[in-house]
Amino acid sequence: VQLQASGGGLVQPGGSLRLSCAASGSIFSINNMGWYRQGSGKQRELVAVITSGGSTNHADSVKGRFTISRDNAKNTVYLQMNSLKPEDTAVYYCRVWTVGRDFWGQGTLVTVSS
Repeated sequence: VQLQASGGGLVQPGGSLRLSCAASGSIFSINNMGWYRQGSGKQRELVAVITSGGSTNHADSVKGRFTISRDNAKNTVYLQMNSLKPEDTAVYYCRVWTVGRDFWGQGTLVTVSS
């Protein structure tokens, strides 16, 4: 399974970005899909996760600002990020769980700065 993340970039505080992560390859059954992030000098942390049935969980730090969603027909997970803050600056990674395994995307950099 290969994961291709896109949508990162430079945005001003208060702005918005939408990240996408498309899974391809030998996909038999995708269960949960999620986004993590890692800021400079920080540990990687969970941002949001969505189950195959559409249930979601968001980190407290992004609740009300970020929204995770998925398109099962396209094997793609999205992260809509609104009201971005400088502390959201990080490399964002997607993660996908299948039966017995999980896979990570290559990461996409989000920089929030004026």
